[in-house]
Amino acid sequence: MAIWFSDVPLDTINERGAQCANGTLGIELLETGDDYLKGRMPVDERTRQPAGVLHGGASVLFAETLASWAAAHVVDPAQFHCVGQEINANHIRAVSEGWVYGIAKPVHIGRSSQVWEVRITSEAGKLVCISRVTMAVLAVPNRYY
Repeated sequence: MAIWFSDVPLDTINERGAQCANGTLGIELLETGDDYLKGRMPVDERTRQPAGVLHGGASVLFAETLASWAAAHVVDPAQFHCVGQEINANHIRAVSEGWVYGIAKPVHIGRSSQVWEVRITSEAGKLVCISRVTMAVLAVPNRYY
């Protein structure tokens, strides 16, 4: 059974991300499954640190991007919106070129919070980073007091 409140429009999400950090770093959302959201990010001059490998901060931004979009699509957007509350990341392996792929899966989907695990892997399928992202689920403000 799928966790999504409604369809996850990947083309629309990618278009919205094109003019912000997502687009600047080349992040693309690729697919959804019943319980995951998958994307990719290039390892190039935009995402490497001076030592020539993927910057840990770029990995964290990638993880939060995936978890944020996933979180937003498991709630009713007319009633709720989700914001990042906490993120941690363990950087496991260096990557110097190509693409990294991230998959966000829920650990907990509750009424007031969500916890997502994001596993980032190399093109060879080796674990590069594992992150846990906590999202706060907030009520959409009533604008008609």
